[in-house]
Amino acid sequence: MNQDEQLFHLVQKLQGRLKEMDDELATLRLQSLRLVGAQDVPEETLVAIAAAVAAYLGFRGSHVQPRFATSRSWVRRTRLAQLNRTTAEW
Repeated sequence: MNQDEQLFHLVQKLQGRLKEMDDELATLRLQSLRLVGAQDVPEETLVAIAAAVAAYLGFRGSHVQPRFATSRSWVRRTRLAQLNRTTAEW
């Protein structure tokens, strides 16, 4: 057997293996689609699971209360913008 024939047989063998892997991947994708379609998990449940995993791993979540500016000039500009029915231009 010369080198060209060896390469040809190797390429044929690799193509066969690649076809097998493509078929297996297609089968796995179909199975995963069936599982996802059959079990619709609500978003709240996913968030709860993610929070539990994060807490288990040691992440301490923090909830930050939004703070609004209380300066007189900010309040005045906001009120004027609302009364004039114009957009605020800072």
